[in-house]
Amino acid sequence: MNIQIIGTKKCQTTRKAERYFKERRINYQFVDLTARGLSKGELSSIKAAIGLSELIDTAGKLYQQKNLRYIIHDIEEVLLSYPLLLKTPVVRNGRLATLGYQPEVWLKWQNT
Repeated sequence: MNIQIIGTKKCQTTRKAERYFKERRINYQFVDLTARGLSKGELSSIKAAIGLSELIDTAGKLYQQKNLRYIIHDIEEVLLSYPLLLKTPVVRNGRLATLGYQPEVWLKWQNT
């Protein structure tokens, strides 16, 4: 398994996902969205696995601050410009990806 956890250290659900993999001694790479955003290729891969409309956090502070609800926008460009708008955690395993805390799916990844 090649696990990548994308999120922020402040996000409780991201920390919970990290703890899941640490407890099972599964190596993972952590991508902190406060330090760096996603590349266009990474976002395309995640978009293919999850769907673009699910990725943007419409309940977050940044979404409200930027008044994105009232602006017609290209979601992909917005996520590339403001990576903190991404719902977290995104957990990737190659071409597969999940959004949020989903240990049932991760367990299936372990068993294959």
